[in-house]
Amino acid sequence: MKISLRNRPLVRQSQWLHGILLGLWSFMPLVQSSEVHVERVLGPEVDTGLYKHPSTFDVLDNGDFYAAYYGGDGEYAWNTAVYGTRRLKGETTWSEPVAIASNPFQSMGNPVLWQAPGGEVWLFFVVRFGGTWSSSRIMAKISRDRCESWSDAFPITFEEGTMVRSRPIVLQNGGYLLPIYHETGRDTEKTGADTSSLFLRLAPGSRSWEASNKVYSRLGNLQPAVVPLGDDRYMAFCRRGGDYEPGDDGYVIRTESQDGGRTWSQGVETTFPNPNAAVELIRLANGHLLFVYNHSMDDRTPLRAALSLDGGMTFPFKRDIMAGDGSYAYPTALQTPDGRIHVMFTSNDRTTIRLATFEESFLLSGG
Repeated sequence: MKISLRNRPLVRQSQWLHGILLGLWSFMPLVQSSEVHVERVLGPEVDTGLYKHPSTFDVLDNGDFYAAYYGGDGEYAWNTAVYGTRRLKGETTWSEPVAIASNPFQSMGNPVLWQAPGGEVWLFFVVRFGGTWSSSRIMAKISRDRCESWSDAFPITFEEGTMVRSRPIVLQNGGYLLPIYHETGRDTEKTGADTSSLFLRLAPGSRSWEASNKVYSRLGNLQPAVVPLGDDRYMAFCRRGGDYEPGDDGYVIRTESQDGGRTWSQGVETTFPNPNAAVELIRLANGHLLFVYNHSMDDRTPLRAALSLDGGMTFPFKRDIMAGDGSYAYPTALQTPDGRIHVMFTSNDRTTIRLATFEESFLLSGG
């Protein structure tokens, strides 16, 4: 029997035993390269509910790491909230998570944390109004003191089914480009074929986000991650839509914009397999592109990083960050000023958050 990766309910009556077993599992050594350091950020021992997924993080301008996730009894539980945790510059431990976005009447989901060039930190997150994600809208908060306190929540989108997963990037004109998606289907085990990716542009000095066209593809696509290519050109890789059944017909979707993110091309299938799981794409300081994904059509393992030196035309350098039995999924990546690459992801049945750190040379050795 195929166990759904989308919705694995956690039975409240067995949570105590489940938490102990997962806690022991999460401390076991994992298969990894000696060139990759993987630390355990938090797991079942943290009392925010067993479910801790997906994670997002940024390195603040004072050198602190700040991470967020949504936690609760399960993916579709009504008690989920967004929690934040900090690792001070030079320290190795993370603070006790605290709720930074919650609502007694709606469930929270998918946080995205990003510090803008002006210093303010944006927290985008999803609020689910009904039984499935297709009832969601995007909300946001802003912190002007490095995540010590947050503004009231305010809406980013009003269209039912709009969600967020990846960080925004800065446009050539100084505005922001936020990748989002529109999920359809009202089904916990699959998304509609018309599920689409789109992008919101915030012009400098503006208070409203302008939406692009929607990007469609054969199975539908969602959760785009975007990078600049230069000369007002942008490229995004998207998770494929559909269901979670085993198969041999699911690929990462690619779309491009030639006009600063205002309009986007039809989604085309790449040669990268995708098991209906999130992907990550960032531009490194030297212009190289880093792509992190699950190299499988059926499983969320291995978690693989691929490097492009030619603006996304080819990705000849590939190495596994984490492999073996289990699920290593929903990566969020960034590069710190010292050049090191950091990838945060979820493991152990969505109960444990880990952070992998490596140099670009690790990928260049895997051609």
